Amino acid sequence: MVRVRFAPSPTGYLHIGSARTFIFNWLFARRQQGTMILRIDDTDVERNTQASLDSIFDGLNWLGLGWDEFYRQSDRFDLYRQAAWQVFEKGRAYRDFTPMNAAPEKEAGEGGWLSNPGMRELSREESDRRAAAGEPFVLRFRVPRDPVRAVTFTDLVYGEQSKSTADIEDFALLRSNGAPTYHHASCVDDAGLRISHIVRGQDHLSNTFKHVLLFEALGAGVPRFAHLPLLIAPDGAKLSKRKHGPVVSVMTYRDAGFLPHAYVNFLCLLGWSPKDDREKMSRQELIDAFSFEGVNRSNAVVNFSEEDPIDPKALWLNSQHLYALSHDELATLLLPVFEKADFHPDPVKVRQVTPLIQERIKTLNDAPAVADFFFVGHLAPYDPAELIPQKGDAALALKVLRHARQVLAAAEFTHAGLEAALRAAAAELGVKAGQMFQPIRVAVCGRKNAPPLFETLEVVGRDACLNRIDSAVELLDK
Repeated sequence: MVRVRFAPSPTGYLHIGSARTFIFNWLFARRQQGTMILRIDDTDVERNTQASLDSIFDGLNWLGLGWDEFYRQSDRFDLYRQAAWQVFEKGRAYRDFTPMNAAPEKEAGEGGWLSNPGMRELSREESDRRAAAGEPFVLRFRVPRDPVRAVTFTDLVYGEQSKSTADIEDFALLRSNGAPTYHHASCVDDAGLRISHIVRGQDHLSNTFKHVLLFEALGAGVPRFAHLPLLIAPDGAKLSKRKHGPVVSVMTYRDAGFLPHAYVNFLCLLGWSPKDDREKMSRQELIDAFSFEGVNRSNAVVNFSEEDPIDPKALWLNSQHLYALSHDELATLLLPVFEKADFHPDPVKVRQVTPLIQERIKTLNDAPAVADFFFVGHLAPYDPAELIPQKGDAALALKVLRHARQVLAAAEFTHAGLEAALRAAAAELGVKAGQMFQPIRVAVCGRKNAPPLFETLEVVGRDACLNRIDSAVELLDK
């Protein structure tokens, strides 16, 4: 049975790299009919905040994928302490009484600090005596040194990995206050929750050698590992909450009006691709296509600038998913957007407007600026020069608008009726259709770039169209 976990620490908002890790775990679990576990790694009490925890849940809930089991490490401290002392009793850990402000005797290796020989070789009797006297200590894992051995594992992305125990430091299991470290709590949980595959960022690859040793000391099977390439900025720097701010927050995309699944689709393509190089994919298509063979080893670039934190590829994918929605689905999503813009929208009218603007928006938040003239009583000021048609002048624009007003006052206000009436009006005036339509479009919409004219006039309604044409004539007269 495949069992995977996503284990964020509540020390900040949901990073897009963390969101991608969650998604890849989720896709793998669903592809294998396995179990997706959410585990909050909140053993670092001093850095954890409720606001960060809320932000993580907000981000995950917005992605809309869900999970099957939920745990919090802060509920399991006794379990970690019990496991640590079991490792100690096996001789695989030792107490380090070195004061925190003292410089202990050090044994150096290839990676720098390895152990404190004076503490590592302390007799059990002396260690017990000092502990009973109340002397504070850190409980450290005793990495095997004699004989030196190679710790190996096969990563599902990066292949065979090996490191000598001569280059692995004696890492802490319990801090001096008795709290478990990340390494220890994570491995105890992974063992206890029967995690079959650990899928996480490539920055954890070096930790895995320690974890393999600890799994063995705990008497647990070693899970399979898959480490994911990092997400980097255009300049090659690792994406950082501190350096790049809102660029790396899932909430930035939510607040920009992205569809959750479009964003999931975008994150999947950062460091992974299906065998057939598809880009726009449904949820089920992603599940069916996902495999670790498709994960790249090279880091993935998130493109953004100081002026715009949104990746253009994400914007394009969002537009493609928007275009694929039914008119009813999109209208349901647009209604609260229009309400937030204080348009006081009628749901029926929103449904009428939706097909006219669907291919003109790339995010939900684009809709108010594209469709404002459908809902407002008075248009925002615009340049009267835009009323003048190509190869025409103000006199022609006035002539067209005055005649259009007469025609619209009597026309059947349907798409077919409006088109027939206005094309006939252009013929009567001896002008091209474009010269007839542009002044009307600008007068009714306040801009040249607007949805198809006849459908727009129908939705705006006769009274509003006539009032706006009157206002345009007054502008030209002035």
